[in-house]
Amino acid sequence: MASPTRTVVPPAWRSATAVPLQSAAPEEPDLGARALRIPLADPRPRTPDPRYRAKAFAGEVVPFTTVAFREGHDLIGVHVRLFTPAGVESLHRLAPLDDGFDHWRTDVALLEAGVWRFRFEAFADEGATWRHTAGVKIAAGVDTVLMRETGARLLQRAAADRSRPAAERVVLRDAIGRLRSAETTDAEALALLDEPALIQALQDRPVRAVVSTGPELELLVERERAGVGAWYEFFPRSEGAKRRKDGSIKTGTLRSAAKRLPGVAAMGFDVVYLPPIHPIGRTNRKGPNNTLTAGAADPGSPWAIGAEEGGHDAVHPDLGSVADLRAFVRAARAEGLEVALDLALQAAPDHPWVREHPEWFTTLSDGSIAYAENPPKKYQDIYPLNFDNDPEGIRAEILRIVRHWIAQGIRIFRVDNPHTKPLWFWEWLIGTVNAEHPDVVFLAEAFTRPAPLRALAQVGFQQSYTYFTWRNTKPELEEFLGEVSGDTADFLRPNLFVNTPDILTEYLQFGGRPAYRIRAAIASTAAPTYGVYAGYELFENVARPGSEENIDNEKYEYTLRDWAAAEEAGDSLAPFLRQLNDIRRAHPALRQLRNFSVHWSDDDAILVYSKHLPAALSPTGEADTVIVVVNVDPHSVRETTVHLDTRIWGVTPGEPFEVEELLTGAHWTWTDHNYVRLDAFAEPVHILHVKETRR
Repeated sequence: MASPTRTVVPPAWRSATAVPLQSAAPEEPDLGARALRIPLADPRPRTPDPRYRAKAFAGEVVPFTTVAFREGHDLIGVHVRLFTPAGVESLHRLAPLDDGFDHWRTDVALLEAGVWRFRFEAFADEGATWRHTAGVKIAAGVDTVLMRETGARLLQRAAADRSRPAAERVVLRDAIGRLRSAETTDAEALALLDEPALIQALQDRPVRAVVSTGPELELLVERERAGVGAWYEFFPRSEGAKRRKDGSIKTGTLRSAAKRLPGVAAMGFDVVYLPPIHPIGRTNRKGPNNTLTAGAADPGSPWAIGAEEGGHDAVHPDLGSVADLRAFVRAARAEGLEVALDLALQAAPDHPWVREHPEWFTTLSDGSIAYAENPPKKYQDIYPLNFDNDPEGIRAEILRIVRHWIAQGIRIFRVDNPHTKPLWFWEWLIGTVNAEHPDVVFLAEAFTRPAPLRALAQVGFQQSYTYFTWRNTKPELEEFLGEVSGDTADFLRPNLFVNTPDILTEYLQFGGRPAYRIRAAIASTAAPTYGVYAGYELFENVARPGSEENIDNEKYEYTLRDWAAAEEAGDSLAPFLRQLNDIRRAHPALRQLRNFSVHWSDDDAILVYSKHLPAALSPTGEADTVIVVVNVDPHSVRETTVHLDTRIWGVTPGEPFEVEELLTGAHWTWTDHNYVRLDAFAEPVHILHVKETRR
């Protein structure tokens, strides 16, 4: 059995600040009085609502921070004591931040999924206080004898601790002898204070007093895919669809859509997301471009779920069968892809629920059932659910449906409009499902106000759509990316989709091809999870007049695309997407969320940011730093100077360092101030890898 003072690094975490486990310091008689001596406040990670756990994903570097101080000038130390899901304990020393607000921090990479426990401990660090005071006084020739004897007695106490390694006790005894020796000059005693072996001994096993202990908190660590991945969305009915001689279209199927999977995998994506694959209602079916009249051959919106062929637990007959879905999932796995299904809790007028459970819907005063609205938009082909009349019945049915698709091999659900359903329902559903299947991931498609968006993340959603699509200027992006990587990162994981079937922003409509490259580069490097809806690589940017939707929207009709022809003609963004995803895989810093740092430029359209991962926290054992410089104006050529805080990756300001441009292979020598020229039409972005860092 390992000694409690021996450093044992379990495989569940990586940390640059791990220290040997320590038994608690002698207890003070009054917990309240002890807490007042060294208060601990604002422990993080945490959620705004203390009823819910903070979250991380396996491999994520998590900042553990707290506020701690004491009266007077004596120095303190702060630890965080971690317990893995299996109960393995480790201790990590926090460092004070030079911000004037008594903040302390350490970063730990958490590698094991499950519920972790942690608590902060603050203490009077008598060794650090003595070294600081003695250093000042001995240098000034004040109380030198007293300072030397005070230190000798303190080190005697430390050396008497039999739990310390023998070699460490030798270091301490040697220091005691030298401090008390008449042959040791004050200058030599002063130099002794800075000897690395002595500093390490007092740092790893500090001489502690007046210990304060914070509350024990929990942190849920989920599987890596809950926080890292590149998503690709496509409609299976369009993949393999063909136009007949008479002009009608033969639908694609799950079997034909599976032929698209190698192309998706070749672009480097991790998740293929399918819109609803269920039978589509016929009553009030929408026609092309969301018109109210559908022709006999119009397929309708997949989100109008339910017909005589079945509801949420069925596969549309045109697409195939449940067996065909299982085959699709197997084919995706063979390509290294996971399949995400849409969970859209609503019904077409033809859904079996409408006949069997009318109480699950809202009946208006005229006896009709209310259809969905998002004024001024109306969805006459969809009935929203009403959870008030039979909440037990609805939740039992939806749990059955989710379990049904899990049984077919689905482990990711993209949830449509979760903010239009009760919060308690999602807390219950996700909690119930994750208790049975901890690897299941739910993505909230909630383009809504900040409060409900954040609340959904707190109650369980592993990922969230965000406002990224509408954040396009340099100031907007700096603020947005800083927020999602900082203030909300303890509980909300952003999935930065660049477009959706419903969202074709003005930036993409009028920014031309440069806009598509710019947005993809930012989304793929600023956050560990991002997504692309099919057609993005073909620069599809023509909107239905007066809307943010593509004209001839694929939601309401088939879209025929020739991927191979576009790529062969050099008219596809696929090679660029492949480059971006290859870069993401090669650079672990880009697979982190909380390591985002904004830098500066002299141009109001040149966005500059970096992502740094220290060697001690990196899965490769090597530091990784990526700098992104991007021209967010898709209509211009910009020349400017960028200004970097190189201290983030261990380079002293003014010192040169080597960078490799990962998109072109160019190599340059940079410093903290650098000229750049970014032509939106040719080279709108630099993605730079710092070749050598010092930490």
